[in-house]
Amino acid sequence: MTMRNGLAGLILLLAFWQASALALSGRHLIAGPAEVAQWTAAHAGLLSRALAVTGGNAAAGFVLGNLAAVALAGLALLWPRLTGLVSGLALVVFCLPLVATGPILRVMMGPGDGPQIALAALAVYYTTLIPLLAGLRAVPAAWLDLIHVYGRGRMAELRHVRLRAALPYLVAGLQISAPAAFLGALVGEFTGAERGMGVLTIRFTRALDVPALWSIAALAAAVPVAAYALIGALAHRFLDETPPVLLAPPGTARRSRRAAPVSALAVIATVLGAWWAGMRLAGLSPFFAKRPGDVLAALIWAPDAAETRQTLAGALAQTGAHVLPGYAAGLAAGAGLAVLLALLPALSALVTPLAIALRAIPIVTTAPLIVVLVGRGAAGVVVLVAVMVFFPTFVACQHGLRQAPGQILDVFRTYAAGRWRQMIHVRIPAMLPALFASARISVPAAVLAVTVVEWLATGGGIGGLMALSASVSDYDMLWSSVVLVTLISWLGHAAVGAAERRVLTLYAPEQVRP
Repeated sequence: MTMRNGLAGLILLLAFWQASALALSGRHLIAGPAEVAQWTAAHAGLLSRALAVTGGNAAAGFVLGNLAAVALAGLALLWPRLTGLVSGLALVVFCLPLVATGPILRVMMGPGDGPQIALAALAVYYTTLIPLLAGLRAVPAAWLDLIHVYGRGRMAELRHVRLRAALPYLVAGLQISAPAAFLGALVGEFTGAERGMGVLTIRFTRALDVPALWSIAALAAAVPVAAYALIGALAHRFLDETPPVLLAPPGTARRSRRAAPVSALAVIATVLGAWWAGMRLAGLSPFFAKRPGDVLAALIWAPDAAETRQTLAGALAQTGAHVLPGYAAGLAAGAGLAVLLALLPALSALVTPLAIALRAIPIVTTAPLIVVLVGRGAAGVVVLVAVMVFFPTFVACQHGLRQAPGQILDVFRTYAAGRWRQMIHVRIPAMLPALFASARISVPAAVLAVTVVEWLATGGGIGGLMALSASVSDYDMLWSSVVLVTLISWLGHAAVGAAERRVLTLYAPEQVRP
């Protein structure tokens, strides 16, 4: 039934796509499915060679990033006190702006596929580690007690209980990280690669070749969706449980308020120490590999520090004016559509599989298309951010609405309460934890979206500043931009978490009770 619904949703999408192309014929905005198929067939050799390069880099980064995530999850499991530190470091890595780390890695690693693979690995690191940590802890206490009764140690506990319990969570993380790896490889190609799908995207964007752009976007969407579906099919074939819908890292909501500042300071100290030591041990030139002291000097006591701060403040203000409305619109649209489909279940069967598929589309391929459709102004940036935030919010909120307690709904039905009353008093409060979890995860995603469109299309904001700084080798400005964007994303994540605790204390106290 799910496959049939997904096929129906795909047919509906293709029909809408073709109708839109016909309605806007002659405006050079949309290439319909027929035109895309024709262009793809005529340039199959070019696309296959580019896809082989990008796919190979994404696969290598996928493997390396997931291996690193598994190793760190095992470290956190063997030494539980490190769990908070590992999760915090993973969040910092997730908040790094790929559009800025790409040029830095290009300078450090030189020509070749190294930056593409590294960015793909960085893109999947967080998306696998957090689910795996959740899965390793999703074990009934009675199972662990049984292991201990038989006198077995931590390794037996890991092998016979925790690893088996974590497999569905690992699969869910792998499904999410497959599109992320493809995105990381594409971003790496935008920083100076010679081959690949990203190189073609830049080439056809500059030429305003609309059929080529739509063809590349369709192919770049199809490959991650296929990988997502393949991993899910393998999971259904070999696992007893289906991959869960993952909403939050383990223990985040239940961490005590006193422990949070200590954990944050430990993460900051570790990041700064690893940053300084890594640059020093690698022997990288301070000209392009800036240390923490270099960034601090550029922002505070360098002769041009005031000018640097002014430039950064202006760029951040411009970016904030775009990202905040887009972020709010994406959350509202995702939650609103989830509520609407809960009231009209017949539509949900068609829309939900389509939304899950569309969440795998790489943003770097949709950015040029949205700019072509909406324009290079503020509207195009806001729409792109909203699209980036919409799909994970929609999927998470649908899952949250299904968590409404059946007994309470039965009581409402007994008193002849309609769907709206059930929605307002039961389902929406049950959805709030999922909404806030998606809101936290969407903070770095929104920053990524706005910096990508500024980098590729508008040339303004912090994304445009990072692109300009990389092109003129102003590494003080580039590294300062990276640090500030990462810090703002991290603080935004923490601010949403603080709001989450206050709201859930009223509507879902079991989520925040120690």
